[in-house]
Amino acid sequence: MEHFYTLQGEGAYAGHAAYFIRLGGCDVGCVWCDVKESWDADAHPQMSVAEIVGLAATHPGRLAVITGGEPSMYDLSALTQGLKDAGFRTHIETSASSPLTGTLDWVTLSPKKFKAPLPGNMSWADELKIVVFNKSDFKWAEEYAALVPPSCKLYLQAEWDKKEQITPMILEYIMAHPQWQLSLQTHKYLNIP
Repeated sequence: MEHFYTLQGEGAYAGHAAYFIRLGGCDVGCVWCDVKESWDADAHPQMSVAEIVGLAATHPGRLAVITGGEPSMYDLSALTQGLKDAGFRTHIETSASSPLTGTLDWVTLSPKKFKAPLPGNMSWADELKIVVFNKSDFKWAEEYAALVPPSCKLYLQAEWDKKEQITPMILEYIMAHPQWQLSLQTHKYLNIP
């Protein structure tokens, strides 16, 4: 769908320079999705792995973030290998609702209620990011936290349009459950892509 060089805005790598590769196509369909224009893969031009890697390599940063849409819908083996060959760390942001593929250095798993992650994908998670839309999401977050590896970082992030209402609840929850951390969408506060 799009590709751009910016700063990672969320999670453990927030603030790092990163080349984002947003793939078109999504079969999850979150009602609060902020990139609904990514859902229809046919609405976006196809690019070769060589083109994507070549464009990414024109920038000095060597962190590539594959996102979507839903990137787990695709076999990412060729793309991640091309990026690795060009010296990139490969990260993915995914709901993990389809099998994960490729050579990935960091997996941000963000499960969605609309289409659950595949159980076999839970062990891939380096970072679990739960988007909190309402109070019941805290219980749901704990259910998924029990399924990821012990080394996985746990993040709670307010759904952007409800951040004024939800963020105070998240802060209170984290203070009572300190295994969780706050993830802010800093790129939105900074008004950068």
